[in-house]
Amino acid sequence: MSTRQPSAALLRRAVAHLAPSITALTDLGARFADAGHDLALVGGPVRDALLGRAVSDVDFTTSARPDETEALLAAWGTATWDMGREFGTIGARRGDMVVEVTTYRADAYDGQTRKPIVAFGDSLEDDLVRRDFTVNAMALRLPDLTFVDPHGGLADLEDQVLRTPSAPEVSFGDDPLRMMRAARFVAQLAFVPTPEVFAAMRELAASIEIVSAERVRDELVKLIMAPHPRAGLELLTESGLAALVLPELPALRLEVDEHHRHKDVYDHSMIVLEQAIDLEGPADGPPESVPGPDLVLRLAALLHDIGKPATRRFESGGGVSFHHHEVVGAKLAAKRMRALRFDKETTKAVARLVELHLRFHGYGDGQWTDSAVRRYVTDAGPLLPRLHRLTRADCTTRNVRKARRLAATYDDLESRIERLLELEELKAVRPELDGNEIAAVLGIPPGPVLGRAYKHLLSVRLDEGVIGPDAAAQRLRAWWAEQPEAAGD
Repeated sequence: MSTRQPSAALLRRAVAHLAPSITALTDLGARFADAGHDLALVGGPVRDALLGRAVSDVDFTTSARPDETEALLAAWGTATWDMGREFGTIGARRGDMVVEVTTYRADAYDGQTRKPIVAFGDSLEDDLVRRDFTVNAMALRLPDLTFVDPHGGLADLEDQVLRTPSAPEVSFGDDPLRMMRAARFVAQLAFVPTPEVFAAMRELAASIEIVSAERVRDELVKLIMAPHPRAGLELLTESGLAALVLPELPALRLEVDEHHRHKDVYDHSMIVLEQAIDLEGPADGPPESVPGPDLVLRLAALLHDIGKPATRRFESGGGVSFHHHEVVGAKLAAKRMRALRFDKETTKAVARLVELHLRFHGYGDGQWTDSAVRRYVTDAGPLLPRLHRLTRADCTTRNVRKARRLAATYDDLESRIERLLELEELKAVRPELDGNEIAAVLGIPPGPVLGRAYKHLLSVRLDEGVIGPDAAAQRLRAWWAEQPEAAGD
């Protein structure tokens, strides 16, 4: 066991962050001790307290089995739940404090199934050696607050490195998802994996395929939402994990051809992601500011060019084209997100932003008509604030004059959008005749034909703005005269 103890500065910082909960923690520890059981604060809360980060989750490990834990928590708290009983976890609430207590674990994969085999352990030391990284294998025994660090996690914390308590091959073999967690901690904490950890990730990358898509997705989301997602994504790519969980990302590393120069699409996408993050609003800002971290914007920024590898063409003049890569990319983004079991709403939003990310480049120097601006707004719908940021982030040119021109042009487009929104309430744009009025004008019942007529009037509304109900009815009758259903009457 490591004899290294936290420095005075680290201790002061940790105690300051745990202070609001110290009384409740020691009381809970005393209850377990009186019942003959060990209890220790473990993992993330200990790490975060030592780092001076906010401690949001209060996790404990114990020698007590789930039934014993539940009885002790019921006497301590005001409510308990056992949704994690299968994994040895019982939750409880006492006032504003929520805790989870898990029996010592000794889980492992059998190398074939997608879920870990749950097994309970017998000691804190055995539990800690099976943790993912040494910085998460530190504990505070309760109620006496004894610091336990058998694997040198404190030293690794101060050195900002990721190392496994046991051999990395053993640790990742027990749970391959830990390789994804390594990338997540790189993104969250700016730590660096040791050479041995990185080598094991490369060697065992293929084993990630036995992990469920949902668990992979959850880790990927935590990585994307972290302060420094690029570092984590680059580790996924370099280790070979991205080729298995997000293959569209390493596919962006198009080979460099000295005769057909073009941007490094991979590096460009990483820069766009970083620039999109810089454009997020404050966490407590209004929706139109896109409060960060915003999953939809970040995923769209990362994936906006994934259609380029499939659409790349070398032109006879020496250039490179990627025609319709936004359409192909939208389909690929939706396919990958469905494979990772993202919800339908998030998947649809990301795919739509990928599809729309090039629309602005048709704006030129402001030649769009008001009709085109209206369509830009209505096609984006509630995604417009994100589309604004994605479009601006997509400018990665090193040509300062070009970058300024693009920014000024988009400023102009946003100003026109604001003017039109004020004049016409485009967010709620509808035809000037409703369904009942359309049916009365044409003398038709509800049905598909009425739906087509409604879409036609919506198109008129977008193209011409507000023209009045009488003019709308005239446009409707002229359209109807050209329809086969009208001729049939």
